[in-house]
Amino acid sequence: MSYRWPTLADIVETLQVDQVGDDDFVATQLDNPAHHIVGGHLAGQALMAASRTVPGRTPHSVHVYYLRAGDARRPVDFHVVRSRDGGTLSTRQVTARQDDEVLLEALASFSAPVGGLDHHAPMVDVPDPESLIPVHEQLAAYAGEHGGHWVRPQPFERRYVDAPPRLAMDLSDPPDRVRMWWRPTEPVPDDEVLHSCLLTYLSGTSMLEAAMVVRRTTPVTTFNALIDHALWFHRPVDLSDWVLSDHFSPSAIDGRGLSTATTYNRSGSVVCVATQESYFGRSGS
Repeated sequence: MSYRWPTLADIVETLQVDQVGDDDFVATQLDNPAHHIVGGHLAGQALMAASRTVPGRTPHSVHVYYLRAGDARRPVDFHVVRSRDGGTLSTRQVTARQDDEVLLEALASFSAPVGGLDHHAPMVDVPDPESLIPVHEQLAAYAGEHGGHWVRPQPFERRYVDAPPRLAMDLSDPPDRVRMWWRPTEPVPDDEVLHSCLLTYLSGTSMLEAAMVVRRTTPVTTFNALIDHALWFHRPVDLSDWVLSDHFSPSAIDGRGLSTATTYNRSGSVVCVATQESYFGRSGS
């Protein structure tokens, strides 16, 4: 039986959670051969559910703990607790459940516009995305592996400054970071909340790569699971143009790998800083 990888339209549609009560939502998942719910997708849905209870404010951070994998063939229920609404900041707690089992717990914070200092570190000096080849061309030599996994159509176009995990496995001196330009393969609605949710979705998988390069492995050769995930949204991300994510893994111990990411708009502004810890080892731990 052939499998159809999700398109960008599939991701955008499923991020738009259905509201079934004042603080309750339900969302369709994106199925895959293993039927495991994609962590970044679930986190993006949790952020979207929380945002529906905070009209007029945009997310500035979300902190997620992943508790269980869940079954991607069935929907997930989200309950939002309105923890606080202040003059500038609002806080929401989100719990995702399937069959009364908690899959995810998240805290999300939202803010109203406030004037003040606007400072950010400069963007790293990297080649322009137009000078780099698409990842499916970069990995063409591995097209026969894992049913064409490395060259499959993807919802986001990626152009790597540094070697991606599969290529890094064959290098005698793999890079100490993974810098990647990316953009959606199709236009997406001009919605700041949706863009933050898409960034959450993509970071759930792309940040994992920094920890994998250190281990000289790939997502399809080693069991891995997200433990926690945190993002700070500093400025609106412009998904009509290329975005640069600079990933680095500062530590790995006891089967866990920590990754950080700083994401820049094409103009060089910091739009997001994120951290993520993943587990590598036996399934079900």
